[in-house]
Amino acid sequence: MTSKNLVQVTDQNFETTVAGAARPVLVDFWATWCAPCKALKPVIEELALEYADQIVIGELDVVRGGKPAQRIVGYQPKANLRQKIDAVL
Repeated sequence: MTSKNLVQVTDQNFETTVAGAARPVLVDFWATWCAPCKALKPVIEELALEYADQIVIGELDVVRGGKPAQRIVGYQPKANLRQKIDAVL
């Protein structure tokens, strides 16, 4: 399942999608070989639906391709990600 609310971030649209966004942005930096990334994808898609009107949630394939407000490494339960999102809203 790919959510229509999950934005595909690339080198070409990073400035407008992330740096120039009017809303907070969560970017999932992932890679096809990364098992935790694959495990996290369904959670990211659910959050993209739940927060569609409040934040921009995107994914960027690090193999293909701003200063982060926060860096989260590894798999995180949905509740932890919700807490971090809610903290910046």
